[in-house]
Amino acid sequence: MDKLSHQLDSGNKTPMRLFFLFILLVCIGLLSYAQYLQHVKGLLPCPLCVAQRLAYWSLALTAFVALLHNPKSFGRHLYSLLIVIFAFMGTIIAARHAWLIRYPESFECGISPEEALLNSLPIANWWPGMFEANGDCANVDWTFLSLTIPDWSLSVFVGLGILALYPLLTRR
Repeated sequence: MDKLSHQLDSGNKTPMRLFFLFILLVCIGLLSYAQYLQHVKGLLPCPLCVAQRLAYWSLALTAFVALLHNPKSFGRHLYSLLIVIFAFMGTIIAARHAWLIRYPESFECGISPEEALLNSLPIANWWPGMFEANGDCANVDWTFLSLTIPDWSLSVFVGLGILALYPLLTRR
């Protein structure tokens, strides 16, 4: 870890490009898996799933622009800060989703305001296969190692947010 810290601090931008590439690939992989679950396995995304997808897209686009830009110190910190902010937003959404799954009695039936809002966004019309919300947030349709999709998403958002703090804490 000390060698990586030295490379990041010494102005070598290759590790930062790898850092942003890693975040981009993680987000693309997760968004691709979400499409697989929706279109192959038939799981309908709920409003909170779609909001998490928007957070992953925000992370991916930020990492992509940072990868192309190959920033120096200020830009590196700016992109890392944006990634921390988007990861924090995703964390809040995923935590709310995980909470709704554990306490479904607090969830109202019918069309939620979140669903109506998300489905009225232009992006839901442009790419409904990715951004149209039709599912029920309280349903558990998939688990792995006893964790639901929002649980896994929460852990990824927290991990990416913590990872993005590292460049912010370096000297340059």
